[in-house]
Amino acid sequence: MKDISRTVQHAFKEMGASLKTWRRIYALKADQVAERAGISPGTLTKIENGDPSVSVGAFLEVVKSIGMLDTLSDSLDPLNHDLGRARVTDNLPKRIR
Repeated sequence: MKDISRTVQHAFKEMGASLKTWRRIYALKADQVAERAGISPGTLTKIENGDPSVSVGAFLEVVKSIGMLDTLSDSLDPLNHDLGRARVTDNLPKRIR
């Protein structure tokens, strides 16, 4: 596996901390979130601590279990951003046969 850049490591830590904060805002116990996500409590701890070795699937299951999957998905949708909408419109075929 390629070494992970410091920027990405920092992003993992920030996202993990944010997930932990959202879990606390919703007053959910770690065991509850781990069970809902189908992962071990130890894996949840790794995610919340920003461990980049955790699978993307496990990460997204946690995001889903705290009700943030649609928010994350929407944030990545190019059509939800001015530049994305402009570029998608520019690159669409003018004519479909």
